[in-house]
Amino acid sequence: MTPTQGFQNEYGFPILPRMFLRLLALLLACSTAFSAPLRTKNVIFISTDGLRWQEVFRGAEEVLMTKENGGIAPAALNSVRKKYWRATPEERRAAILPFVWGEVAKRGQIFGNRDKGSDGHVTNSMNFSYPGYSEFLCGHADDARITSNDPIPNPNINVLEFLHGRPGFAGKVAAYNTWDVLSAILNRDRSGLPMWTQGDKSAPGVGGPVQRLVEEMLATHPWPWREESFDVFTFQAAKEYLTEKKPRVFYVNFGENDEWAHAGKYDNYLASIVNVDRFIRALWETAQSMPEYRDTTTLILTTDHGRGAGLESWKSHGKTIPESREWWTAAMGPDTPALGERENVEPVVQAQIAATIAKFVGEDFRAAVPEAAEAIGDYFQK
Repeated sequence: MTPTQGFQNEYGFPILPRMFLRLLALLLACSTAFSAPLRTKNVIFISTDGLRWQEVFRGAEEVLMTKENGGIAPAALNSVRKKYWRATPEERRAAILPFVWGEVAKRGQIFGNRDKGSDGHVTNSMNFSYPGYSEFLCGHADDARITSNDPIPNPNINVLEFLHGRPGFAGKVAAYNTWDVLSAILNRDRSGLPMWTQGDKSAPGVGGPVQRLVEEMLATHPWPWREESFDVFTFQAAKEYLTEKKPRVFYVNFGENDEWAHAGKYDNYLASIVNVDRFIRALWETAQSMPEYRDTTTLILTTDHGRGAGLESWKSHGKTIPESREWWTAAMGPDTPALGERENVEPVVQAQIAATIAKFVGEDFRAAVPEAAEAIGDYFQK
């Protein structure tokens, strides 16, 4: 009898024995298990509040570079145009985000350019900050309970909290926050995360000299918003923490983009984008200068929501502005194929960020939070 005699269907094709099929499945599972391990040991995750995909992928918008639509003083119009206006979208976006386009997009990937068939969007229905932050930190929307920006402790487990409780991560996951509501979104009291938020006053002996100086300056320097300070303060404190404490997973959030847009000041909005790009570069280059991070760190960038696309609606976002669900993300690191600006691809969603962060450091967030969205697969080598 031949090996397949007695195991054929009516058409003469072999039917493999069940034991053989089980062995085949085991071999396939083993081949997956023994695939090359990830080289990423650390993640730097940075979000910048309310940065539209339009500026990220098209650069400055000419129709908003006016007094009427962008709140720019007539005396400043020429200098603003000189700084930010270029002939092509590629040149304009590089003028405000030189590091993102010169390094991150070139060496990694960036999603969200709807002009090129790359859709990114939020899955919550609110299209504003707390629901957005909660979605990308917790891996899913919660439209039933997260319905405002009130600083109510988040009932959902976030990925930083999850990692903080995993072996090898205790005390090695941290967050530095420009917006004070992040303390509630990350549920400071429950999570026990090492965290600094503008307005905090560190206990004696806690925090380095830069952080203490920042706290002193924040206590005496007026800023135009009640819940948020200028990004530069958070950047300086975060950079010190990165160099001194060397966290494995470090989240930094910036917020000026959203505040200047709400104020209708397009020139300040653009300037704040330039600053965020500069801060991202500085944090990345600082990490790469240290042996603990060099060539073993992945950088992930995103925003919490988009904005309107009209002459007035660009200033705002929310349920009544459908374009504000439009979202973008970027990443680069040792495990992310350098596919650049993604075109004509399947949509990605904000909720995928949580599992993506965990996967880069070898952890399965969805095992703890099954409702969380899966990681962004294209960010990982196949």
